[in-house]
Amino acid sequence: MYLLLKGHDYEYEIKMLLNLFYHGEDYDIVEDIPSQGVSIETVVCEDYFKAAYYENGEIIETSSLDKEYIKDLPNEPLERRKQSKILLKRLLYNVASKVTGIKQPWGILTGIRPTKIVFDLIDRYGDDEDRIRYCLENHYKISPSKVNLMMEIVRSEMEILSTNKDDEINIYLGIPFCPTRCLYCSFTSYPIDKWMSRVMDYLHALEKEMEYVSKELLASKKVKTIYVGGGTPTSLNAEQLERFMIMIDKHFDIESLEEFTVEAGRPDTINGAKLEVLKKYGVTRISINPQTMNDKTLEIIGRRHTVEDIYSAFSMARTAGFDNINMDLIIGLPGETFSDVKQTMEQIKKLNPESVTVHTMAVKRASRLRESINEYDLISDKTIRDMIDMVYHECKLVGLNPYYMYRQKNMVGNYENVGYCSTGMECIYNVEIMEEAQSIIALGAGSVSKIVFRDENRIERIENVKNVEQYIERIDEMIDRKRKFFG
Repeated sequence: MYLLLKGHDYEYEIKMLLNLFYHGEDYDIVEDIPSQGVSIETVVCEDYFKAAYYENGEIIETSSLDKEYIKDLPNEPLERRKQSKILLKRLLYNVASKVTGIKQPWGILTGIRPTKIVFDLIDRYGDDEDRIRYCLENHYKISPSKVNLMMEIVRSEMEILSTNKDDEINIYLGIPFCPTRCLYCSFTSYPIDKWMSRVMDYLHALEKEMEYVSKELLASKKVKTIYVGGGTPTSLNAEQLERFMIMIDKHFDIESLEEFTVEAGRPDTINGAKLEVLKKYGVTRISINPQTMNDKTLEIIGRRHTVEDIYSAFSMARTAGFDNINMDLIIGLPGETFSDVKQTMEQIKKLNPESVTVHTMAVKRASRLRESINEYDLISDKTIRDMIDMVYHECKLVGLNPYYMYRQKNMVGNYENVGYCSTGMECIYNVEIMEEAQSIIALGAGSVSKIVFRDENRIERIENVKNVEQYIERIDEMIDRKRKFFG
């Protein structure tokens, strides 16, 4: 496909939107419409904006806005550029949708945080919900059902965000080890069997970073939440896990936390001894992540456990006293049918977790799935849509309501990930990180701290190296990165 861009440099945004309609297409930038093949023209000028679709040099479909409409664009350069992109994407959406017959549920959106748009509109229009809905449906071309989802989630998030205080901060601690790497995963993780001899070295380096953060950065701050992710933190054995928890207890005020989450993750890493350690050191919320309750699929995606193991791990967690358990599911796993997902939901409902996080599978660049994509049967867009709708209704039936969401690039069907929970069981950390409303100091290999400057409407990031060996060897440098930033 040929692309002609006139009067703008929005090449990335144009390609991202076109990918929703022409997945896997290659694009060539041209200066004139060629006489052969399919071409897309996008134009930005003072008098009009236009998007047009051509076949063999002949115009087939077009959408435009004249001077009377675009005269209302803001004068401030950054805001004008932002609004110009939205207008041009809307015109391009009109053309692509008409030509292909496809309507995207998320309209022109390609970013990962749709609810940020709602918060921006609330800042502009206050509590005029009708006007906000009109903008979402007509300016962003979002379907009414997705607008309803956004509004429901924003109302939930506002209750959490309204309690934020300026002196609060959140802590992320990364344990990058896993039993095995799952088919769909692109996270930096290391097989625990191969790295067992380096675990204590890693924990020693991590404690050094903890000590710096607790002494130098938290003197005037209150830690609101701690989130331990990975990897799979419970791939550590019970002794290593206790050593890690002792470190946390030593350097952070656990008793004052509003929330302490550990991703227990894969059921094959969970046992009574580890759960006892987590409970002993004040963990209030854990995740047990089956992804599916289908043994055949578990084998395909590289899990070394069965559905029975999931039931066993969940039962052990309840026995250990955990009353806030999340379970992660993935829609769109290779070979799964609507009935498979329905059956998964029926089994999850029997377990009755306090929250369920439903992901739509993303074919990530660094995943094994991306490397061998042709070997697997991926699910049609309509089936994904039906699965998502079914899961939403099944969650609502048992009192689990959506409270946060995000999207990813290369998601099957261009859909979303949604967290559902029972009333009062929202994961505060998830809301804070998705809305980028509070600073998060992240420690460990591959972690990224996000420092929020609300008055300036900007966010600064401080990255740690991803490689475990490099993290261990360069821990002083990782600390210096934070020291230089905070002064």
